[in-house]
Amino acid sequence: MRAAVVHVMADATVSLLVIAGLILARWRGWLFMDPLAGMIGAFVIASWSYALIRDTGAILLDMNPDRRLSEHIRRKVEADGDEVRDLHLWRLGPAHLGAIVQVATGTSHDAEFYRRRLADTPFLSHLTIEVIGRGR
Repeated sequence: MRAAVVHVMADATVSLLVIAGLILARWRGWLFMDPLAGMIGAFVIASWSYALIRDTGAILLDMNPDRRLSEHIRRKVEADGDEVRDLHLWRLGPAHLGAIVQVATGTSHDAEFYRRRLADTPFLSHLTIEVIGRGR
């Protein structure tokens, strides 16, 4: 969705720049305005494209979308001495994240115990918890 919006905005911006360049070239005789408008348009498109590639690349490469939330989840789960063996966060949509947490514990806590512990975690819309014994 964002790529479509960026594409339309870039087209509109470049079109306006080219029209302004042509008008100034015709009205004031500034023939350099048309190629200058083209170069400015190319710079605008390149900068928007770079930002889009950087942001979507992080999603496609499955990078951690929120390190603070990751540390928050880790602290809450490990509060009683349990150990987070694996924690994976991914973006589900705007302001919605999913998480898979593997917890190693020596207690009899089940997945529902950790689910309740993380119930007030902001932006966490989907949570999968796997509880394993400490020896594994």
